[in-house]
Amino acid sequence: MKSASTNIKFKPTAFESLPLGAVKPAGWLYNQLRIQADGLSGHLDEQWADVGPRNGWIGGDGESWERGPYYLDGLLPLAYLLDDEKLIAKANRWVEWSLNSQRESGLFGPMNLVSANADMQHSHDWWHYMIMLKVMTQFAEATGDERVVPFMTKFFGYVRDTIESMPLAEWAKARGAEMLLSIHWLYGRTGDPALLELAGIIGEQTTDWTGLFTNFPFWNKIEHWDHRSHVVNVAMGVKAPGVQFMSSGEEKEREAVYSGIKSLMTYHGQAHGMFSGDEWLSGTHPSQGVELCAVVEYMFSMENLVRIFGDGYFGDILEKVAYNALPATISADWTSHQYDQQVNQVVCNIAHRNWSNGEEANLFGLDPNFGCCTSNMHQGWPKLASHLWMKDGEGLAAVAYAPCVVRSSVGSGANVTLTVDTEYPFRDTIGITVQLDRTASFPVSLRIPAWCASPVLQVNGQSLSTAATKQYIRIERQWQDGDVITLVLPMEAHTVHRNNAAVSVERGPLVYVLPIEENWQLVKERDMFHDYEVFPASQWKFGIIEGADYEVAESPLPRQPFVAGEAPVRLKTQGRFVRNWRMKGESADFPPFNPLADGPVTELLLVPYGSARLRIGEFPVILGSK
Repeated sequence: MKSASTNIKFKPTAFESLPLGAVKPAGWLYNQLRIQADGLSGHLDEQWADVGPRNGWIGGDGESWERGPYYLDGLLPLAYLLDDEKLIAKANRWVEWSLNSQRESGLFGPMNLVSANADMQHSHDWWHYMIMLKVMTQFAEATGDERVVPFMTKFFGYVRDTIESMPLAEWAKARGAEMLLSIHWLYGRTGDPALLELAGIIGEQTTDWTGLFTNFPFWNKIEHWDHRSHVVNVAMGVKAPGVQFMSSGEEKEREAVYSGIKSLMTYHGQAHGMFSGDEWLSGTHPSQGVELCAVVEYMFSMENLVRIFGDGYFGDILEKVAYNALPATISADWTSHQYDQQVNQVVCNIAHRNWSNGEEANLFGLDPNFGCCTSNMHQGWPKLASHLWMKDGEGLAAVAYAPCVVRSSVGSGANVTLTVDTEYPFRDTIGITVQLDRTASFPVSLRIPAWCASPVLQVNGQSLSTAATKQYIRIERQWQDGDVITLVLPMEAHTVHRNNAAVSVERGPLVYVLPIEENWQLVKERDMFHDYEVFPASQWKFGIIEGADYEVAESPLPRQPFVAGEAPVRLKTQGRFVRNWRMKGESADFPPFNPLADGPVTELLLVPYGSARLRIGEFPVILGSK
């Protein structure tokens, strides 16, 4: 790689990611990954030709763009987190092929995407390389394979030699921050100053997300093609100013992240924590769609923004999206998924909707509408698991809460194991047992969600202050083997005001919905992964009575908690049937501003959003009926 003098320096991040495998899932989260592995993630290559034996990323003559790398970006961390030798062998086949495909120039990957002379003068689509580079960094962390650093060094030398004559364009231009992440990762291991220069060039060629989020232009539903309003590009682009901040240190980059998220949620926000996008940003109507690709990419953006800024605000968003939007759009057995989900989803059928997508976009199936989500959905749970905790200087910081085991070095070199025992987000108590090979002093930083008004923190039964900075309590002490941290995050049910005088219901990180009885009808049968329409088998036109109480009902946590009939926590409240709530086309219309309530007061049993594939998540409010 050419070396060049530069004034660019990478700022240290607030936290540092732990290598893949340092955090292992446990409890319900382990079960979630196991269910995923036994379903689409573990068998997709056997059932779907796009990532099957003819894929170009394993030497075939088939699909050779993003789908193979997308699939691997979830399959590889899933395999190593589960220590599943069969899945590891599947994932490593792709990695080995890519490592062995590198040409003298540094370029790698399928040749049928580029001319034989592409090493010299032909234009590139750089996007698919960005995904595979993220795969390589995870592989290197999980295995310690020494080939990855020289492989990436050689490729980035090729990029530096060609990027100015063949600049980022289209998808790659919108998603340039994904390449910057890999450049930063490599620089952290080599210190090569030429990488700083390359990062500057890539940053200049990437869409100006900082400017867009500072002066947000998309105030309404978008109905025309624009990379800047494409929902997946936006979900990735949210982290771009933060990634640029690592080079520039300019406060405008930091501010753009916060103002961008605020604007997205103001003009396109949905109850489950995502912004709408049934291809492009689509407004606040609860029957607009949200693409699954955007869900998993927004999660990855939040994981990186926590790392960069050390602000628990991003952990709050991560949990809300992961524990609501992610499971809701995938069948409980992980054998089908949607392209688009709706907050108020009363039927999933083949039909025209007020979306930019096709008529199959909200089916549950193998590849409804378009196959990008079929290949990209797999990264959601594994990357959440691997980012639950991060390094905080000489200590550790909790990014999100779920059962897991964390292993790292801390302090002056002591080895620590943190066992996080919890049924959060379904319960409010988190227990953390500290195991050490010797006594050590180091900090443990615990995220306090913004929704929690009265956290309770104890170490070995002794209460500690819960004063937080950036939503983090930092415990600095000399830790002994066997110390126990107990964090209680009391959850109170409350309504959140939405557009058109509607409300959603939240308790802790979970959104609660009225489940609609589901009638699954087979549309297309395959060997393993079928397509289904889902029709309602119960009434859904209910409003919530203003001021109604919410009674919490708990039951044991099942292996798969995201099933409405087995939900481990429910809310009992009161509502009434709303006569003037109508369908608009094939979707529920806006909850009526002036609901006409008929019939008696009815007990409504609400369940976590992620457990109901048909549901009402935004309700009209019934006045004066309590």
